[in-house]
Amino acid sequence: MRIPLSILLILGTLSIYAQGPFAPQANQTGTLAIHADSNVFVAWASRIEVQRGRQDIAVPNSDTTTVGSWTQCFGKANGTVVSLGDSGVATVQFEGLIYNGVGPDFAVFENAFNHTFLELAFVEVSSNGIDFHRFPSYSLTDTSIAVGSFGSVDPTGIHNLAGKYSANYGTPFDLSDLDSIIELDVSAISHIRIVDAVGSLNERYTQRDCKGRKVNDQYPTAFPSGGFDFDAVGVIYMKGVGLSESYDQSHRSIYPNPSNGVFYVDHEGSGLLKFELRDFTGRVMQVGLLETNTVDFTSLLKGAYLLQLIGKERHTTHKIVIQ
Repeated sequence: MRIPLSILLILGTLSIYAQGPFAPQANQTGTLAIHADSNVFVAWASRIEVQRGRQDIAVPNSDTTTVGSWTQCFGKANGTVVSLGDSGVATVQFEGLIYNGVGPDFAVFENAFNHTFLELAFVEVSSNGIDFHRFPSYSLTDTSIAVGSFGSVDPTGIHNLAGKYSANYGTPFDLSDLDSIIELDVSAISHIRIVDAVGSLNERYTQRDCKGRKVNDQYPTAFPSGGFDFDAVGVIYMKGVGLSESYDQSHRSIYPNPSNGVFYVDHEGSGLLKFELRDFTGRVMQVGLLETNTVDFTSLLKGAYLLQLIGKERHTTHKIVIQ
């Protein structure tokens, strides 16, 4: 797997409290969590198909999960979910095609009530609705003992598994991780599939990450709301929709991009007044007046950001990369 440079740089700034090599929980330095209110999202899932799993996969006659309705998973993440159950599946579509942009391209939301009660799921994508390809996932949770029904999972040991973050915070996914797959067109993703990861350590039911390690999370969850609780999928890059369309049409007005942190802004005649630079969690990194045609962000960490240009007649948002 090739982890994008922006993620590697963020991993290097992890909190001193982190135990694993991956990004920490929401609200900590270095997190990759994206809040549902972030302005990076241009669209949300508009169609969904759900195949619920059993409350306990090890009990053949156990009931399937019942909590939630698929209709609650349209639109913006809001904490209302459909519980997938053990190995349950949700497949979503959109009013457009997702494409591989700068940094993460979409985020999956679950409703974990704290930062360590993490019910995890694999994420797969398709560009034809038939052939699905799974993101390379990493689960470093100790497997010498089961997490149990109400145990804890350290998010710094988890990467590319949905459910890594608490309610209202999406787990981001970058299509660059899959761009070497010939059969997949990462510039035209039509379907996203979320598959509950059963946390059992029993060889008969266990599920594994891309390195063959057992995924150890809350199991059993033998109740109507068991398994991954799917809330929403938010899209960051989508053809012909909102921010992505604006970016496609106007990105040449900011150059070079990527750059070392100094960008030229061609805003002649647009009446621009100021700029705001935010990271992908929505946090304001820098603000200022556009007194010249250049902005200098060399004091910031390398990575992807959102630059909003605010004028009298129009506002535009651009994704920029400092390298």
